[in-house]
Amino acid sequence: MTGALGERTVHVDSDTDRPRENPMTDTTITATDADRALKARHRTMWGLGDYPDVADRLIAELGPRLVTAAGIRPGERVLDIAAGTGNVAVPAALAGADVVASDLTPELFVAGREFAARQGVALRWEEGDAEALPYEDDSFDVATSCVGIMFAPHHQTSADELVRVVRPGGRIALISWTPEGFVGDLFKTMKPYAPPPPPGAQPPPLWGDDEHVRALLGDRVADVETTRQTVRVSAFGSPEAFRTYWKVTYGPTIVAYRNVADDAERTAALDADIAGVAQRHDRGDGSMDWEYLLLTARVV
Repeated sequence: MTGALGERTVHVDSDTDRPRENPMTDTTITATDADRALKARHRTMWGLGDYPDVADRLIAELGPRLVTAAGIRPGERVLDIAAGTGNVAVPAALAGADVVASDLTPELFVAGREFAARQGVALRWEEGDAEALPYEDDSFDVATSCVGIMFAPHHQTSADELVRVVRPGGRIALISWTPEGFVGDLFKTMKPYAPPPPPGAQPPPLWGDDEHVRALLGDRVADVETTRQTVRVSAFGSPEAFRTYWKVTYGPTIVAYRNVADDAERTAALDADIAGVAQRHDRGDGSMDWEYLLLTARVV
């Protein structure tokens, strides 16, 4: 049967209507348990390193771009999903909106609150899972996510939640890294070194594929517009400098390195491969253009 919101499919015994037991362990296995464990790992991963520095140093300009694309106006109710440190939420508040910043990893809110205070705005920071948002249907005028919702493992579930919480006539605005761009290349390169994904999880950069994200949203939205754009990253003088920064700062990369930490040969190979990604995308002056998909749509 299909569980409640945020749960996966569970097979039940037709006579008892109870979850079947795993004959190998003689313990009851529920999809909810698996989800809890998965989300706990995700929360830990994004708390590693220094994502606030990544958000502020490398991609800060994406937040204001998304606020402009969404056409956020004073007084509108805005939900920023997987908000991190507030790259979108704070500029939305500056535009006069009533903003909720939601994220699975509330540890990031410390930097977010400091960012909001520096900008002189107030907003709500609330822990929330993109696949089971703790809000009523039609609660918001606008929902946004900047390279955030794409990292929820079950794409259709998070897309369903995204649409559910926005009122009819409300708007959705998303920025997602593309499969073909720098970050998509990086994740593809790290995959052989990282722990295997759980069953049913989909690659994050698929949210940056026009056809994939349109299929996720389906006929529940109209006036869909997508464009591919880039953000210029010039913080590193060489591919090796990028690798040195990324391996101690970015959660998914840290997890990949920890996974091969006992194998010096694989660690060296990961070093070379990550530097290779930066080299492939180097514009010749140490800078890179990271491609993303910008999507806007209206909920029907």
